[in-house]
Amino acid sequence: MSKIKVAIQGTRASFHEEAAFKYFGHNIETIECETFKHTCEALKKQEADYVVMAIENSIAGSLLPNYSLLHDYHFPIIGEVYLSIQLHLLAFPGVKMSQIRNVESHPIALRQCADYLEEHPLLKITEGMDTASCAKKIADNKLTDTAAVANALAAKLYNLEVLERRIETNKKNYTRFLILSNEKSENPKANKATLLFQTDNSIGSLARVLTFFSEEQINMSKIQSMPVLGKKNEYDFYVDIEWKKQNNYDAAIRKTLKHTINFNILGEYVKNDKV
Repeated sequence: MSKIKVAIQGTRASFHEEAAFKYFGHNIETIECETFKHTCEALKKQEADYVVMAIENSIAGSLLPNYSLLHDYHFPIIGEVYLSIQLHLLAFPGVKMSQIRNVESHPIALRQCADYLEEHPLLKITEGMDTASCAKKIADNKLTDTAAVANALAAKLYNLEVLERRIETNKKNYTRFLILSNEKSENPKANKATLLFQTDNSIGSLARVLTFFSEEQINMSKIQSMPVLGKKNEYDFYVDIEWKKQNNYDAAIRKTLKHTINFNILGEYVKNDKV
């Protein structure tokens, strides 16, 4: 049997690949993509079976450009996975901390380790494309004066040593990833959905829609607004909702349909908030 192909943004051993392993297991083929748009193009061209896409981080917040990709490509969301973001200082085997002059990583990862890096003011900090590519660069070039901030998966794959563990400032940092597919599939166990819609500009129009969820015992776990391109004071609303009873969900959707514009269900899937 051929392995399923999963497109990720970044290099192997990035947090995206770690999230893919957590959701699908290790028996997959990873398709490395330079950008998030490239992951969607890989799925569109059937070069990949699935996409793993980060959508929000507990510190950095929502990844707004990725909401635009959800809107533009309309790939069904079939699942989600939460990943604890644990960052380590990695170096070429045998290198001591006293030899390190440079630290490289993704800019967000560097910001998440700001307190640690401030304790080492003589280190030159350089931003890279992603955490894993910075680790790979050290291994490929046998750099002895440079360390990377990356995960344990990168240390294992690129045979690097961990100089310092858990250097992130906030130890309760996590990222939520969405699993996208080219084909919509029914999931009888689904208890979470991502909706996309607009409302008119009348007073209370959005509040009225949100009330429908409350009336049907539906939990709204997130709402994200994005401006509609080229239109003043018009917004797309991305809403995550969770339910316990299917009939409540069905009733809420029927009510919402009558009071929204361009309503879409981007995905119905099983809630997964285990970090």
